[in-house]
Amino acid sequence: MLGQENCVLRSPFLQCIFIGFLMHSVVGAEIPLGSKLSVVENDCWVSSNGDFAFGFYNISDQPNQFSVGIRFNSKSIPYNQQTVVWVAGGDVKVGNKSYFELTQEGELVLFDSLGEVSVWTVKTGNRSVASASLLDNGNLVLMDKEQRIIWQSFDTPSDTLLPGQSLFANEMLRAATASKNSKASYYTLHMNASGHLELHWESGVIYWTSENPSASNLSAFLTAGGALELRDRSLKPVWSAFGDDHNDSVKYRYLRLDVDGNLRLYSWVESLESWRSVWQAVENQCKVFATCGQIGVCVFNASGSAECKCPFEVTGGNKCLVPYEGECESGSNMIAYKNTYLYAFYPPDNSFTTTSMQHCEQLCLNDTQCTVATFSNDGTPQCSIKKTGYVTGYSDPSVSSISFVKRCSGPFAVNPGITKSPPPSEPPPRLCVPCVIGASTGTFFTLVILQLGIGLFIYRRKNTTRKKSTLAFTGTNSKGLIVLSFSEIKSLTGDFKNQIGPKVFKGLLPNNHLIAVKDLNASIEERKFRSAVMKMGCIHHKNLVKLEGYCCEFDHRCLVYEYCKKGSVDKYIDDDALGRMLTWRKRVEICSSVAKAICYLHSGCREFISHGNLKCKNVMLDENLVAKVTEFGFAIADGKATYCGFSAEKDIEDFGKLVLTLLTGCCDHDHVKLCKWAYKEWMEERVANVVDKRMEGGYNSEELERTLRIAFWCLQMDERRRPSMGEVVRVLDGSLSVDPPPSPFVFQRPLQVDYSEENVSELEG
Repeated sequence: MLGQENCVLRSPFLQCIFIGFLMHSVVGAEIPLGSKLSVVENDCWVSSNGDFAFGFYNISDQPNQFSVGIRFNSKSIPYNQQTVVWVAGGDVKVGNKSYFELTQEGELVLFDSLGEVSVWTVKTGNRSVASASLLDNGNLVLMDKEQRIIWQSFDTPSDTLLPGQSLFANEMLRAATASKNSKASYYTLHMNASGHLELHWESGVIYWTSENPSASNLSAFLTAGGALELRDRSLKPVWSAFGDDHNDSVKYRYLRLDVDGNLRLYSWVESLESWRSVWQAVENQCKVFATCGQIGVCVFNASGSAECKCPFEVTGGNKCLVPYEGECESGSNMIAYKNTYLYAFYPPDNSFTTTSMQHCEQLCLNDTQCTVATFSNDGTPQCSIKKTGYVTGYSDPSVSSISFVKRCSGPFAVNPGITKSPPPSEPPPRLCVPCVIGASTGTFFTLVILQLGIGLFIYRRKNTTRKKSTLAFTGTNSKGLIVLSFSEIKSLTGDFKNQIGPKVFKGLLPNNHLIAVKDLNASIEERKFRSAVMKMGCIHHKNLVKLEGYCCEFDHRCLVYEYCKKGSVDKYIDDDALGRMLTWRKRVEICSSVAKAICYLHSGCREFISHGNLKCKNVMLDENLVAKVTEFGFAIADGKATYCGFSAEKDIEDFGKLVLTLLTGCCDHDHVKLCKWAYKEWMEERVANVVDKRMEGGYNSEELERTLRIAFWCLQMDERRRPSMGEVVRVLDGSLSVDPPPSPFVFQRPLQVDYSEENVSELEG
């Protein structure tokens, strides 16, 4: 039975999606055949728990245009925060005299103005539908007499998933349209046939993919605890993404593909009375393809928000156009934009050529159709040539790319207004002496007042100006480092209030760049310290935490590192909930990344550098859970710091310990005991016992065997039998085979061969 009450139009959303949602209450869950909703009568259907409502709502920038859908309806959520979670027919709009009906034949039908035109229907007229219901989880369902579901809104999502809702292969979410002229609806989230979630722009550009092994028959599922999971047929998770408040007591959540092309998980925060984003797929909004469309290049402003700016020319249609017209009578030249990656927006162009930076610039200069060239070098030098007047992209000090934009060399067109002959000259006016004296006196007093004002302003702002002026941050492509005083270190870290590790503190530069400050708390001679940090500042590897700067003042010695958002690996090992985030694939990737970083320190730098303290606590994870090794170079003992104070053999042994910790999930500080147990289980073919039981999605047997073998080789008591880090890297990536290792705890007698050759032969088998 239906009980009815009028819905009241309340205050509109701030810059809203809609300005009114029309209500009609349903006392029970059942909605009988023949029930109607109309724009005029301001009615809607409500779930039995009152959390969700279904009805018409108005689009703010399109007067008298309505859609019909499901929104949050809880009294604990203010009206302007009651988000729409499903829309019938996607972007279907109807007039202000339209209505929605559950017909006697069992179909849901949306009729445009006066019922003359049916614009959307579920086509269930011949499937014995007996009633409808808006369930307590926000799912609108059609059921037969036996209460079996014939159709449900959960099977046809628009831009949102609710807890308990799945997204199956070949289904998608489509972002809502930001405005009637927007291209935002070109953004979609797909579950492809290989079991990966993909974010698309239009159909051909994929700018984000879930990092899970390929598998068939997977489905995406949003849990009530705040995790986005990919599940197999048995509903076992094979990949998960967790919100910051995972498993916290949160009543309302939803996952939405926003109009800016980013996929975000939202939680309702009761104390703030607002929705909070607790996870997003693309951490850097500027990396979302075409996030700026034809209106410029994505940059981060002082508040840390992404915004679009045009470094070229703005047309009358507010579009960003490169300054090259196709033909230049006086030739053309290239403008360099450092730390900038540009790409063709429409049509998209992702073709690359392997070449040098100078040749990349010249290729574009010699091509009459080329407008922009972008050069990148992340291990492989690549050049991308664009042949369109509209480009987009992103710019940030952390971007290693450089872009070249073509423009005509000139000469510039002469302004016809300037070339006109001047009017006939007139005799100069007579000099007005009182006027000159008055003007001079006024100017003098104006300058005096202005100087006093400037002096007062400088006096008040002296400390702030001094601090900001001393921050000589030149970006990640420069060889310069930030040189800070200890008072500035205290200021940037809030007087060391936010500790994120042993003697490590979170800080924020004036440009909103996050940093991690390590207080060495040890003495080292100033000259040696400065020499060491200069060497460390020249070390660049994607799996090493970058040294951003340092403090060397009196007896203070501090290192300033890039900030890694997800923290250290040991935090994930210690915590059961976080431990589940480290899947088998992620753990293998961490081992490989750490091995490459240590190999680079040992043999990729101009001089050998040891780490000396390699462990999970000194392996950081960035926003994408990519491993980066930190605290390399300096060894601290007895209150004194030395640079590169350990051997390669110690780093290799520490790496073996780290691998066992990652595989087993055991934080036992008695690594000898852990190693003996793991080796015994491996020898007796109970290798499954070694794997961390919290790890979701299982493990790869071949990779486990290979990883354990190289770990036991690294832990050999006889240092001469330990492999080099180069060999470790090759074993982990599968390009070098490895023999079964002997017991790590037996010290071998001296062998009459070259041990470096022996190690290679034993590893290669």
